[in-house]
Amino acid sequence: MTFLDDLNTRQREAVTSTEGRVRVIAGAGTGKTKALTYRYAYLVNVLGIDPANILCLTFTNKAASEMRQRIAMMVHSGDYNDFVCTLHGFCVKFLRKEIYRLGFPKSFTILDEEDSKALAKECMDELGIKRTEKTVKNFLEGIGADKALNGYIEAYMLPDSVITDQMKRSNLACFISRQMKNYALDFDDLMNFTLFILDRFADAREKWQNELNYIMVDEAQDCNTDDWNLIEKLGAKHHNIFVVGDPDQCIYEWRGARPAKFVDFASDKDVILDENYRSTPKILDVANCVIANNKNRIPKDLFTRKAEGRAVIHFHGKTSEEETAWIIKQLRILIDAGASLSDFAILYRSTYQSRALEQALLNEHLEYVIWGGIRFFERKEIKDTLSYMRLVANQDDDISFIRIINTPSRKLGRAFLDRLKETAAADDTSLFRALKAHIGDKEFDKPQAREFISLIEDGMLHARTAAISDLMNRMLDRSGIKKALREDQDEDRLENIDELLRSVRFYEEAHAEEEPTLVEYLQDIALYTNADYRKDGSAIRLMTIHQAKGLEFPFVFITGLSEGIFPNMRTIREYKKNGEEEERRLMYVAITRAQKALFLTESEGYNVSTKMSKYPSRFLAEIKKNMVVVEGVIPDELWRGTKNLIHVLDEESFTPGYTGGSAFAVGEAVIHDIFGEGTILSIGADGSTFEVRFRDGSTRHLRAAFLHRPDLPA
Repeated sequence: MTFLDDLNTRQREAVTSTEGRVRVIAGAGTGKTKALTYRYAYLVNVLGIDPANILCLTFTNKAASEMRQRIAMMVHSGDYNDFVCTLHGFCVKFLRKEIYRLGFPKSFTILDEEDSKALAKECMDELGIKRTEKTVKNFLEGIGADKALNGYIEAYMLPDSVITDQMKRSNLACFISRQMKNYALDFDDLMNFTLFILDRFADAREKWQNELNYIMVDEAQDCNTDDWNLIEKLGAKHHNIFVVGDPDQCIYEWRGARPAKFVDFASDKDVILDENYRSTPKILDVANCVIANNKNRIPKDLFTRKAEGRAVIHFHGKTSEEETAWIIKQLRILIDAGASLSDFAILYRSTYQSRALEQALLNEHLEYVIWGGIRFFERKEIKDTLSYMRLVANQDDDISFIRIINTPSRKLGRAFLDRLKETAAADDTSLFRALKAHIGDKEFDKPQAREFISLIEDGMLHARTAAISDLMNRMLDRSGIKKALREDQDEDRLENIDELLRSVRFYEEAHAEEEPTLVEYLQDIALYTNADYRKDGSAIRLMTIHQAKGLEFPFVFITGLSEGIFPNMRTIREYKKNGEEEERRLMYVAITRAQKALFLTESEGYNVSTKMSKYPSRFLAEIKKNMVVVEGVIPDELWRGTKNLIHVLDEESFTPGYTGGSAFAVGEAVIHDIFGEGTILSIGADGSTFEVRFRDGSTRHLRAAFLHRPDLPA
């Protein structure tokens, strides 16, 4: 018996199809991760491929970590490396070796969302732009759109780039000039710099193409245009590209995902994984029935060998209170029958829908957790601690300096900092180096400032020999962060600090053979996302369907299934048929989270989204009557209301020539014969026009016929 005996026929076909361009269409719960890890083991154990020549890309650090753990159990000790990583993780590894070509140090800084906001606020103050949360968000969206045009690297970020004072009056140049002071890259830069180097330096391109004999990509339906560009560039020599995905589960098109790229992937071989190991036949029948209404997909029907299981229940309530009460009743029945709280997930389309559910659960004294609060690594105490570590690693990091110079309070006020900024600018140096150089000056010679310099220099000294976790613990004690939290009796924040230290120790253990430096740790930690850090506990999970992607639960409730709420009316009005299809994929993802039982609920009342009475969702109407058990009486006029509302939205969302795709995606680069290069910002209200930002900063709404892609003729 070989390890391949654990696979079904189609999984085995996917694993052993090692050469050429292979596309695996893997339905929900069909064992795609198993196929990926077994294929990696097959390449190493059977074909003898060196793991250093295999690149395996995922979308989250959590998925990459899980895959590495599975691979480690299947291949010989040491026969796997850190080329099992996220797309951005690969870009960091690439840039550590290649960014010197652009005059950047190997110890470049990575900006996370909060760092970018801090820089945006500085720029907006300098440019005289009114600052609110909304305007900061819009400012950063504009920066992202400008960077999508490319060309900015040459113009602003190379050693011979000159940013004049006049140029700094533009949002992009002002933002980048602050980045360059810290040799800092944001997430867009990680990908753009990688592509830039691969395009401009033939020796680097050939080196990486030679090295990466096999490329495997998980969740390929979520790749955007740049992701696909990177994959194709890296695989251009050996042509061994293995992509796994499911267009039916693409729910991030609004964020730039291009499922059509997966659908149109020029493969030498296709393998469809359609045997589901998660759900019962009755749940899968409902999922297949709903998703069959989409056009932009690769047809497949999931099946399972599991027993029939419980009937899918559709509950209709006369009021939202009745809907919530019914959910509580079902929870109680299942808990009394032996189910654990952590067996349940209650899913909804939008976060505001959780309020009534939370109140009901509180009243019933049922433990619950909102899945998707503030990200662990974005909490204040965590950001403060990491900023101390970043300044120890890089004394030119002004972003971290500004964050911690008065954290905890050192009574070095705004005037002190403003004067220091002026001095640093005059000396053309960083804030920390300016403070150190001028500490003897009357305006800066303060005991607290001297203590701060001593603290950072002490950290620099110990960073040479101490473990990262020991250094962090020392900085927490000497900085006063722990003391301040204890004095505030803030147990939650203290627990978070302790958890951070445990996570660092885990990182050190996981990378023991590599002996990671402080700089490498900080680069890796900047890539962590909410899904990568989660405490499991016995509690009912409440979450949006987007947050449920990749998870599974024995019992799933999909709530608020009213037309206009789910599918979301705004999404359909803005993105037309593409929006409707993405909403249906979201429903498909929600359904296929369920293992044992699925409950679909909705109620009568007033719909804030539609400003009219609530009607059952079209997705409920698409399910064949014999596939669900309906509890509650649904008057015929409500179904007529559903049909009328669908008709109204269909009339609005009609796009001539629609065949299940979009002419262009948000974030895609396009060219106009008169206006030049631009980036798609949004799809216009009529479904056939696109809002485009051009290189000169102007935006226009244009019809698709007047735009074309850079690689295609007009």
